[in-house]
Amino acid sequence: MKFRVERDVLAEAVTWTARTLPTRPPAPVLAGVLLDADASGVLSLASFDYEVSARSQVPADVSEPGRALVSGRLLAEISRALPNKPVDVVLEGSKITMTCGASRFTLLTMPVEDYPALPAMPETSGTVSGDDLTHAVAQVSVAASRDDTLPLLTGVRVEIEGEKVTLLATDRYRLALKELTWKPAWPDLSTVALVRARTLSDVAKSLGASGDVDVALSTGQGVDLIGFEAGGRRTTSLLVDGDYPPVRRLFPDETPIHAVVATQPLIDAAKRVALVAERNTAIRLSFTDGQVVLDAGQGDDAQASEALEAKLEGEDISVAFNPQFLLDGLGALGTDFVRFGFTHPNKPVEFTGQDSLDGVGRADYRYLLVPIRFAS
Repeated sequence: MKFRVERDVLAEAVTWTARTLPTRPPAPVLAGVLLDADASGVLSLASFDYEVSARSQVPADVSEPGRALVSGRLLAEISRALPNKPVDVVLEGSKITMTCGASRFTLLTMPVEDYPALPAMPETSGTVSGDDLTHAVAQVSVAASRDDTLPLLTGVRVEIEGEKVTLLATDRYRLALKELTWKPAWPDLSTVALVRARTLSDVAKSLGASGDVDVALSTGQGVDLIGFEAGGRRTTSLLVDGDYPPVRRLFPDETPIHAVVATQPLIDAAKRVALVAERNTAIRLSFTDGQVVLDAGQGDDAQASEALEAKLEGEDISVAFNPQFLLDGLGALGTDFVRFGFTHPNKPVEFTGQDSLDGVGRADYRYLLVPIRFAS
């Protein structure tokens, strides 16, 4: 194997492909990145840990086609550190030599024959705008659980009905729902998949800037797999197994009390007031006609309070929230104003975004947060 490739092209491709490599691989070969130089002038890089696979293709000047398996993390670090000149890569026996200007590195290879075959990309199910996917995943993944002892809740439920895609995530304390449109491969497509939130976030960030993203789903065919492809890069992931709890019914049918507050001033005030909130203690929001008062801390501890303008419809109400969960929800909205929908001080509160103080709440993103009970 012998090829020449631009340093920036190589560094970007290796970094992207190696990003999912396991820190403690079950087998040594799974710490490797597979290099495959094709006579047609294409260099393919691949990684796989039996759960997530990544494949990237870049142009290269290939003198001798061939394959080699090398340590992914080391290759990524070396590629990023090389001077900005073309890189010559040559395989000689069990070693790879990388030459770039006056820099020269020699790496040991691992046995290619021991490397597992990468899963095939399923048939494309549809296409979604990269920007829409990035925004939607960021909004929903804040509510996914990070507790690996509850694997179901570390996933994002993806519901597809024709042109509509709904993403749902919960960690039992909050619930996020986002609806977006896409172009399905066939108009009556209807399916459900549970994708790891970490994987989905990683895909959205790394492929979202490449324009449209092709999404491929294979369910009920022995192996449940989801694949994403954009800009010469492709990644697949096994789906999470199990039945997701019926969380949609947790959203209230109607909320008799509404409050509207400017989002950014509320975020800033919540951050200031939270400075005195000890770990796991709440921020209280007290809504009255024309204002909301945020306060935290009590007794002999440090205390803080701040008042903001608010529009209230219905009776006065006070609720207390985990500060981080409150800030996560406000930060995910992406609108100038937040609309709170209340049913009872101890019942979950619905956050939706709206563009003006007197506007209408937007239904495409909903964040439901369980309040913390406080002594009255």
